[in-house]
Amino acid sequence: MEFFASLLVSGVSLGGQYALIAIGYTMVYGILRLINFAHGDVFMVSGMIMVYMSTVLPWYVAIPLSVIVTVILGGTIERVAYKPLRSAPRMSVMISAIGVSYLLQNLMTYITAGQPQYYPNNRIPFLSKTVNIFGTPTQWAKLITPVIVVALVVALTYLINRTKVGMAMRAVSKDFETSQLMGIKINSVISTTFIIGSTLAAVGSILYFSNYSVIVPTSGALPGLRAFVAAVVGGIGSIPGAVVGAFVVGICESLIRGTDLATFADAFTFALLIIILVVKPTGLFGEKTTDKV
Repeated sequence: MEFFASLLVSGVSLGGQYALIAIGYTMVYGILRLINFAHGDVFMVSGMIMVYMSTVLPWYVAIPLSVIVTVILGGTIERVAYKPLRSAPRMSVMISAIGVSYLLQNLMTYITAGQPQYYPNNRIPFLSKTVNIFGTPTQWAKLITPVIVVALVVALTYLINRTKVGMAMRAVSKDFETSQLMGIKINSVISTTFIIGSTLAAVGSILYFSNYSVIVPTSGALPGLRAFVAAVVGGIGSIPGAVVGAFVVGICESLIRGTDLATFADAFTFALLIIILVVKPTGLFGEKTTDKV
């Protein structure tokens, strides 16, 4: 029972971390119909930024500064790699996203000389401390992750449903061309979307690498893919769906890793993606759409 409870806590925490990445995927897709394959690498770069900043700054300065730099990075990627291709075919934008992904990985390989970097989780007191849960030592990072995720999702839901910016985002997600004709500043809405996604990725990076302390240039690839699976499972384009899908993926992955089938944990994640696409292609919370002729 104690072992199962420990796995469940780890799964909920992992699901929360995937949720913060998955929301970025689903928001960008909801507006641009683009799968931002570089999003997982922005998540990785945020972790690297925190590693270097923590060597010269106290944690309470390094954390907000790393989030700000990550947001600037996300906004720069949107302006340089995606904005010039606004009217180009979707395939061109997708290829650009893949190119940005490899660019970030290779840039980090050059900066770090390919050596693994160690996340300064021991310097962040409220994340590194442990507490006994059902007799099992558990880091505070795992316990506060669901709380932070719920708080951020509530704030994001309020932003989308109750503010002018959120109304513009909803309008653009429904009809891009009509929103532009109605005077909505499309570029500002898209930039805001990337800023929000990058902010959530930075927060997710802090929580994730506090548990998995070694960072290499490819550390964002697999979490990014799992978060993408979570977004598809929940219904890509739906924020509640992304969160629910992330918790499903995280809990299932954690439970499988606690059994003799741990080798197949990643295989299960992508098998789940195939099953969802076959049984319910729109995901758990996705809506069917029809193309007008």
